[in-house]
Amino acid sequence: MIQRLKTYDFSLLFAPIALIAFGTVMVYSASMVYGPVRFGVDSNHFLIKQLQWGITGIGLMIAFSLLPYRHLKKLSKMLVLLMTVSLGGLFFFGQTVNNAQSWYNFGFMNFQPAEFAKVGLIIYLAAVYAKKQSYIENFTKAVVPPLIVTGFLLGLIVLQPDVGSAAVLGMIASIIIICSGIKWKHIVILGSITMGVLLLAATQLATDERISRFTGAFEPFATPDGDGYQLVQSYVAIGTGGIFGEGLGQGVQKLGYLPEPHTDFIMAVIAEELGFLGVAVTIGLLSLIVLRGLFISWKCRDPFGALLAIGISAMFAVQSFINLGAMSGLLPITGVTLPLVSYGGSSMLLMMVSLGILNNVARTVKVKEAERQETYEPLRQPVHRTNNQGVRSWKS
Repeated sequence: MIQRLKTYDFSLLFAPIALIAFGTVMVYSASMVYGPVRFGVDSNHFLIKQLQWGITGIGLMIAFSLLPYRHLKKLSKMLVLLMTVSLGGLFFFGQTVNNAQSWYNFGFMNFQPAEFAKVGLIIYLAAVYAKKQSYIENFTKAVVPPLIVTGFLLGLIVLQPDVGSAAVLGMIASIIIICSGIKWKHIVILGSITMGVLLLAATQLATDERISRFTGAFEPFATPDGDGYQLVQSYVAIGTGGIFGEGLGQGVQKLGYLPEPHTDFIMAVIAEELGFLGVAVTIGLLSLIVLRGLFISWKCRDPFGALLAIGISAMFAVQSFINLGAMSGLLPITGVTLPLVSYGGSSMLLMMVSLGILNNVARTVKVKEAERQETYEPLRQPVHRTNNQGVRSWKS
């Protein structure tokens, strides 16, 4: 038991649990008034739900850290099928939330298949590109087929329409593909094609609502009571907090001024109540997960494990960047939540599953390194010595 514990990467255990604990406190602070007023629920409703998901998520993380990650390679094709069925089924059985038909309502819990697709796509791309390492420089045979699958899945998400989740998945996939070992000229070709597709999609998907998100992000004070309202309120929260904040639970913007304070704009509540220090701690813990994942990928000699670690790190980095960019005005508001901190069940559980997988990769790397050290340790050579009685003894 003790030997098994030594194989764990404790930074990947501490950081997620700390973020969940901290996020649960901030979700309660952000929702204790907003929940009863906006949804007519008890002031403890979101706290209890977040606690349940957090505890379940920790259990899933531990379970998947014990499951050898190599078994996931065999499930990659099945995961593609499940992603296709779950995303396609939304057009028939999905529930519309915030103008996007992107949720299943199971009564006790809402489930967003796009969250499952993030983890599933990482496993699929890591498995398929690891398998193609011997001919990864062959663009047509090695690079293109997985891109067709990825493009199809992204298309299903865009049609919901959920542009924010599609952007996260697209960026994660791009990072895995770039790190898979393909040629630089192929990266340039893919980049050019991607830019062309994005420009074409922008002309087709541009609506007054989506255009307003850009104007609200980059010119919020031009329409402070309209398109720029959310960002202006976020700025007020950030500016009020200063270095040390107004105090936990003492924020004002969450009392009906700041939309979605417990989900999309949870960091604005943190900034107002705990100031720059609270923001720095949150970003620091998220950065620890990302950097640790990249370090594990660098140490891992198995292509599948290395690409898994890169993909999971990219998921946390991209989602955090988009969320923080939206609340600070660097990016349009897309509804992307802050990992492990914002309120949400499907996001929490699948993020913790991915961290369990990452920790299993870390454990495997640590075990393999220990085995290599034992293998390459110089053999102890006997040294001939003579004792006082003139008899030879052997000493290492």
